[in-house]
Amino acid sequence: MRRLLLPLLLFVFSGVQMLHAQSFLENSQVNGSFQTDAQYYMLDKGIGITDLNGKQLGINGFGKVGYTNGDFSAGIRFEAFMPELNGFRKELKGLGLANFFATYDNGFVGVTVGDIYDQFGSGLVFRTYEEWSLGMDNALRGVRTIIRPTQGVTLKGVYGRQRYFWAPYNERDFDADDYRGIVRGVDGDWDLNQSIPAMNDAAFKMSIGGSFVSKKQDDQSLFYYIPENVGAAAGRINMGYGRFAFSTEYAYKINDPSAINDFIYKEGQSLLSSLSYSQKGLGVVLQVKRTDNMSFKSMYTGQDNDFDINFIPPINYTHTHSLPSMYTYSTQPKGEMAGQFQVNYTIPKGTALGGKYGTKLALNYSQVNDIVRDSVMDHGQMVLNRRGSLGYVSKFFAVSDHCFFRDINFEIDKKINKDWHVTAQYINLYYDIETLEGHKDAPVVQANIAFLDVTYKINKRQSLRMELQGLWEKDVHDGYVVEESDKEDYQKRGDWAFGLLEYTIAPHWSFSIADKWNYGNPVPEFRDHYFTGTVSYIHDATRIMLSGGRQSEGVVCVGGVCRKVPASSGVTLTVSTSF
Repeated sequence: MRRLLLPLLLFVFSGVQMLHAQSFLENSQVNGSFQTDAQYYMLDKGIGITDLNGKQLGINGFGKVGYTNGDFSAGIRFEAFMPELNGFRKELKGLGLANFFATYDNGFVGVTVGDIYDQFGSGLVFRTYEEWSLGMDNALRGVRTIIRPTQGVTLKGVYGRQRYFWAPYNERDFDADDYRGIVRGVDGDWDLNQSIPAMNDAAFKMSIGGSFVSKKQDDQSLFYYIPENVGAAAGRINMGYGRFAFSTEYAYKINDPSAINDFIYKEGQSLLSSLSYSQKGLGVVLQVKRTDNMSFKSMYTGQDNDFDINFIPPINYTHTHSLPSMYTYSTQPKGEMAGQFQVNYTIPKGTALGGKYGTKLALNYSQVNDIVRDSVMDHGQMVLNRRGSLGYVSKFFAVSDHCFFRDINFEIDKKINKDWHVTAQYINLYYDIETLEGHKDAPVVQANIAFLDVTYKINKRQSLRMELQGLWEKDVHDGYVVEESDKEDYQKRGDWAFGLLEYTIAPHWSFSIADKWNYGNPVPEFRDHYFTGTVSYIHDATRIMLSGGRQSEGVVCVGGVCRKVPASSGVTLTVSTSF
């Protein structure tokens, strides 16, 4: 009997383990997505491309896989830039495991190790995120802890170092000019309606929150005293009653001299507020924002979008059509005063103007100006923005006459009958291209833009869509004199026309042809046609798109963060899938 006891116990133990393993596998979920963007570049003297600089092919690709089992989740992301597409940072070139994480969260406590994407409030003092179309990834590699001590209360803590392309996560590497600081932050959020029984079912809704974030980075400057610990704090409140909602967040950062602010020692501030009203058929939103010296990076020599710890949300209208999106606003962390007013109204069905399906109307006004800066005393002199000084002082609500951006647009969206759908929009645009894109001394863009988007449903499976767009500049057009030395700053200036025809066979096929014509450019050799043709195929979660033709110079922006896109000619293949 004793001889049989050990084998019997081993058999029982093995059976139990198999049952656990089977249960483990049954509760497991795996998901993922893959995408490859490849572009073959060709010479095109017609649009000034006479040298490919040794790059005839660019490929951006990624694959990410996530695993979930009960309270546990994990994921990885592999990236390859072989080499990177034109317009993406050259530092992206390479391949490897770019992101990994593991999380345990039982509802009371959650812990994540690895690469962390998160946001405190609106992001004014902390936001890490990834945007594939921009080549943007400021993930925080480290640890995050979330505690929910009671209903309606959430506490967070993060600690780590940010990603910088493929550079190792060293505290300092002077040869690579990479000595990233440590980012540390805490955040608390309290939903009063969940926490206080008397407010559980109240019509009045309220939540409050606060954050504190610091970066610790060694001072390696030979010319300035750089604070080695820079802290930023923010407080927020969200309220709602009936059809009204109000939210506001204020952030403050201590002196943080950096390459972005020209090494001045002024503190940073930001305020973001929103008031809205909504009912059936009507929505009204008013937003205001002030930003003053609020660039916050984990490395003080960082440029562009490198090492951003925080995020300044844009509050202007986001256009998706070709010509309106040519001049998209990019957030100015050095200083801006912004406001946006949006009204959406639906004319009811059955009325003379509403018709059978109703008519949607939208009016938007957004404007961004610079802040007012006054001189400060430094070594017995009144100076403005002198390196190594306080820089300037600024009254909180003072608005400068210098306008960066203004967009006034009106849109009509109308389903005429079961076969026809029409969208039309008019935009009046003011765009300071010198400040926003760095074209020195170039006159501002003042333009009228209009588009008509018409869809005709041929039958249940087939449809035809047409876009007609026009952009007319007020001052810069055919006949405007451009100096020879300034020509490259005018490649996308003047009047434009755009036309697109798209034929769709649901649920798989789509075919389109388009032409974007810079017919009113003040420089005759820039009056080019940008022809494109596109074929796309969709099968379940897989999409394949092949396009060929020309791409005009421009700027791609997502959420106020932008990258420049050079003119190009060639063939592009995009393949994406998910499971």
